[in-house]
Amino acid sequence: MSATSLRGRRIAITGAGRGIGLATAKALYRRGATIVIGDLDSDSAVAAAGSVGPGTEGYPVDVSDYESFATFHKEATAHAPLDVLINNAGIMPIGRFLEQSADRHRRAVEINVMGCINGMHLALPAMVERGTGHIINIASSAGKTPVPGGLTYCGTKAAVIALTETARVEYAGTGVGFTCVMPSFTNTELIAGTAGLKFIPNAQPDDVAEAIVAAVARPTADVFVPRIIGPILGSQPLMGRRLRDVVNRRLGAYRTFLDFDPKARAAYQHRIDET
Repeated sequence: MSATSLRGRRIAITGAGRGIGLATAKALYRRGATIVIGDLDSDSAVAAAGSVGPGTEGYPVDVSDYESFATFHKEATAHAPLDVLINNAGIMPIGRFLEQSADRHRRAVEINVMGCINGMHLALPAMVERGTGHIINIASSAGKTPVPGGLTYCGTKAAVIALTETARVEYAGTGVGFTCVMPSFTNTELIAGTAGLKFIPNAQPDDVAEAIVAAVARPTADVFVPRIIGPILGSQPLMGRRLRDVVNRRLGAYRTFLDFDPKARAAYQHRIDET
């Protein structure tokens, strides 16, 4: 598919008060896009918008709440229709499954999965009617492989991968594109207190942001960050479970969400529990 100019394109990004979302907002803004930032915290949304540049808008949104997302969508489209929606908001609770509350698991599903579904349900009608648009869902490489200690997180990201791919097929021919972004360990607060993977350096938020910019300019279905993750994950179904387990243990994937530092992770865990 040919590259598309980003100048003047209106792009809404959820969970953009920090981390990958904010880095993406800044990268797209530098290419001439008009950015609308959504964040659960109103002050963070406004502050982030101010840090991106003039003309950037910031509004509060609870992506797990349909009415809240509808209000955000109305604000984001008040001056012009959306060209791109980036469903980036998400949380990553980790630890042994039975040692976490049912409420924590439920909240991860509401934010990570329903957040994407709500956004797609609100943005798609106008995009389909106009015959153009692009929805980018931020999943994770953890949605492609088991990571003990991340049972619910892996499940939610697997759901995001599946719903994005299914939407791509269901809405083929409408002019609306769908992209699923699957980063590996990225240096944001989500991985606080974890060791990451062996042999594969952590990505930076700017790395993911640049990959998203490339996908907006030249839409593609799947984006892996770093790129080497794509072949690694793509080969795992061919390995069989026994060999896959050997590889994942060698990479440290089967311990990193179990052997984390609780003190280093406490601030993030408290924040997501309070959402």
